[in-house]
Formats: sequence, structure tokens, C-alpha cells
Amino acid sequence: MTTPVNPALIPPGPSGVPAVQPTQRTSRVADGASGGNFAQVLRDRASVTTSTTSAPVVFSGHALQRIERRGITMDAATQKRLGEGVDRAASKGSRAAVVLVDDNAFVVGVPSRTVITAVGRDNMKEHVFTNIDSAVIA
Repeated sequence: MTTPVNPALIPPGPSGVPAVQPTQRTSRVADGASGGNFAQVLRDRASVTTSTTSAPVVFSGHALQRIERRGITMDAATQKRLGEGVDRAASKGSRAAVVLVDDNAFVVGVPSRTVITAVGRDNMKEHVFTNIDSAVIA
């Protein structure tokens, strides 16, 4: 009686056992969509992601108090640049960032797009920013 031979244990070469050919696989989308390959699905999803506008940046109650107390001006141009800075931080995978806009620093929770606190130029000498993973100059 002979023991069955596992072809995976036999090194390739002229041993008399034919090499096992890998089966050919075709690319299918996991959700059952018809026929698209991975590259096409990726392009389609990326175009949907880039065509949407980013959500506005919101301010926590604490941040609003700091902005008011420290006399930080929040005009439309500053808010736009702040939003663009948050977008750049998000594109790099940041979770908590300091976004510098002119003479002001904003600590932002990037996934929620929430400003946690704000510091003006006059107060920056006294502050240390902790628990951040990135800094953006907007």
C-alpha cells in the first residue's frame, strides 16, 4: 500500500511528479456588482469622495469662549482657511491637529471637524499643545 503524496511537499524539478498549476482567478467585486475590476471600482469610489464638499468646521463651547475672551477674529476667510487646514490634516490621517491660521492656533479634533480650543499670538508663549499628531499651517 502506498501513501498518498502531497504535491506541495515535493520540490519543483524532474522528480517525475508534474508541477501543480495554480488555478486562474478572476477579479470580482465583493458586494456582487457585475464585472468591474478593482481599479475601476477604486476610481469610481474616489470620484464620489472627491466630488463631495467637506463638512463645515464646528466650534466647541470651550473654543467659543476662548475665541471671545482672547479677541480672535473669525471672519469668512479665516474660517475657510481653517477648514482647508482640517481637510489637509484629514487627508493625511490625522486625528488631532494644531491648525495655524495667521497669528492664531486652533486645536482641532479632525474626524469630528471640531475646534477644541483657540489661542491667539499673545497667548502662545504660555501654551504647550499636547495630544496632537500633526500641525498644519493654513
